[in-house]
Amino acid sequence: MKRYLILEDGNSFVGEGFGATIISTGELAIQTSNFGYQEALTDPTNAGKILVFTTPMIGSNGINAIDYESITPTVKGIIANDLASNISDSENFQDLNSFLKEKNIPAIFNVDTRALVHLLTTEKIIKASIMDTNDEHAFDQIKALVLPKNKSAVVSTKNAYAAPNVGKTAAVLDLGLKHSMLRELSLRKINATVLPYNASTTDIENLRPDGIIISGGPGKAAELKPAVTPIFDHFYGKYPIWGIGLGFLILSEYLNFELVDLPEEFNGTNYPVIEQNSNHIWQVAMNIKQLVLPDGIQMKMDREYFDLHSDLLAGFCNTQAQIIGTAFNAEGAPGSLDALTIFDDFVQMMG
Repeated sequence: MKRYLILEDGNSFVGEGFGATIISTGELAIQTSNFGYQEALTDPTNAGKILVFTTPMIGSNGINAIDYESITPTVKGIIANDLASNISDSENFQDLNSFLKEKNIPAIFNVDTRALVHLLTTEKIIKASIMDTNDEHAFDQIKALVLPKNKSAVVSTKNAYAAPNVGKTAAVLDLGLKHSMLRELSLRKINATVLPYNASTTDIENLRPDGIIISGGPGKAAELKPAVTPIFDHFYGKYPIWGIGLGFLILSEYLNFELVDLPEEFNGTNYPVIEQNSNHIWQVAMNIKQLVLPDGIQMKMDREYFDLHSDLLAGFCNTQAQIIGTAFNAEGAPGSLDALTIFDDFVQMMG
């Protein structure tokens, strides 16, 4: 079945539809990972996006229960160059087409994804729709639709829940967290309690935590500052704090670090960062639009991680202030496991 990806600037791309047959609108976003399409589809940070996969083919690995990053995917669609017809891993895995139908996510393949990548190198945000036609009425519809704001409020848990273990206790503020992050905490015997994005300082204090994590998510720092700033005001210097992704941006703003827009949004697994002290280079997964300008930092850091593409700061650690900030996802998923030691650093900081 022919379906169309239409863009608000008047461009349209035709391809073969699969997955759900609904009409959907979202923000067009490039996903540069060569693997891990299931993790990308279920990552809450991609909420509201129509993901364009740059890898030549997706679907060959199938879908399995272990690699979900959230139970209910919130992406608005996917665009691919080609779709595998057979699953290579296991007969017990679900095929991608069935998964997308089950989760009500539309998709198109046989699309010139290179042309879409080129468009996104010149435009910051492109609103797009997956539709059955590309006539004038379809373009009028997409122009009239408004993209939702504060997506972290949508994907965040509504009620606190436990990811229990027998070690130190971490309070995790859910701005759109990934399951694999909780898994890495559990592997280190961290007793985690996940809280809504707008949890109060009392909610956190009542847990008697040894540390606080501000998760990644799909929102914007300005939208979350009213909810998160009181937590920093109350707990900064009292408990170790780790900001990840969106949490990294909010923490950086709280510390008065200058944030710089990236020429192109990072959304994939193949971004190199270098640790300044050791000169070790990691390949990390990032889903972020801004990084920190190094010249604007007045605080002496014990460790700094620089993005090799832009020379901007993608991570920092100050043991005296008990803060860690990472623009990247230390757990990978998908991605390499190079940055897993960040979890060990945070555990050590909790004492």
